[in-house]
Amino acid sequence: MKATVDFFFFGLYPYICLGVFFVGSLLRFDRDQYTWKSDSSQLLRTGQLRWGSNLFHAGVLFLFFGHFVGMLTPHFLYEPFMSPGTKQVLAMTAGGIAGVLALIGVSLLLHRRLSDPRIRATSKTSDIFLLWLLWVQLVLGLATVPLSAQHLDGSVMLVLAEWAQRIVTFRPGAAELMADISWVFRAHMVLGMTMFLVFPFTRLVHVWSGFGSLSYLVRPYQVVRSRRLNLPADHNRSRRPVA
Repeated sequence: MKATVDFFFFGLYPYICLGVFFVGSLLRFDRDQYTWKSDSSQLLRTGQLRWGSNLFHAGVLFLFFGHFVGMLTPHFLYEPFMSPGTKQVLAMTAGGIAGVLALIGVSLLLHRRLSDPRIRATSKTSDIFLLWLLWVQLVLGLATVPLSAQHLDGSVMLVLAEWAQRIVTFRPGAAELMADISWVFRAHMVLGMTMFLVFPFTRLVHVWSGFGSLSYLVRPYQVVRSRRLNLPADHNRSRRPVA
């Protein structure tokens, strides 16, 4: 039974989530572009949003790219200058700090959305569900730090990285690697994959627009002309009032 559950969640579920992530995002952009936004509630209340949003985004972006690089970088690339144990300590320290910042940020956002009657009234069910999902995911991520401290040789990190690399390269045997991993790591990973599953159906789609907005750094300046300059030449001639 356990082997079947492992095979589903760590052998099939990753591909289900990634398939829904890419296809769902494409379909939503193609069919429902009006909803392709973050639905900001800044006009209703700003102060707590500023702190919560900045802390959350700074922390979660660091965590995302840290996980991406840490889990998908083959061991042989960093082995000459960094041991698995050193990499694990670095990940625990940097990830722990970023995780705390992101957790404080999402807690502020969740409190703001639930405690303010106006914001609560304009919130979708998916908005509140997403914040709770992020909150639980961050708590689970922080809970893995003391567990990682019990394996400072980097053995657990090597197993998790090997699992991720087998998934993205379609190599068999990924699910079997997770047999002896703690339930906290397993729950954290399943919930992380679930974030990709719900991505196309929530405000998370604005992340794609965030990557697209990098074009603002290289595009030419926008030229704004006066409307008067675009009118026909005879339009501005003075006309006498008709008697």
